[in-house]
Amino acid sequence: MSATFRLSPTSEGRPFYLAVIAGLACAFVIGKALPSTMDAVSAIIEPLCANSVSSAQDVVEPISSHALPNVPGKRVTTVRVFYGPGGFTPAHRHSGSVTAYVTKGEIRSQLAGGPVETFGVGQSFFEPPGAVHLVSANASMTEPAELIAVFVADEGAQLTTLVK
Repeated sequence: MSATFRLSPTSEGRPFYLAVIAGLACAFVIGKALPSTMDAVSAIIEPLCANSVSSAQDVVEPISSHALPNVPGKRVTTVRVFYGPGGFTPAHRHSGSVTAYVTKGEIRSQLAGGPVETFGVGQSFFEPPGAVHLVSANASMTEPAELIAVFVADEGAQLTTLVK
């Protein structure tokens, strides 16, 4: 099946011409702006999570970050944390509240003053602002694990700080 379009220079064809030109212009602008927009989002999120994983198999992947319009000065940031077999994050703390949801494998977690707990797929845990997270690790030495972490913190705050 083929379609033949007859473009007429008459006023009848002008809306079609304008729609095509507008569509091409929009596609061009979006194509040019999208990489720099994604780079800007990554530039905002990456330093907030920097240096918080232990090896090349352990990765923090920014998903999104948005100012909270109903809570001035606060931002919600979502990241995916991948742990390779035996992977972990050194002791750290977060500047805001964090809720973590396990999406693959099992995660061992311990906040200062609390017990070591193991969370499986579909389970979640909460970290209050400033709590020292002593253990954050893949419970398996052979299988990968991952979690989604949702931070609510002050605008511009470094989300993760390693504890020395």
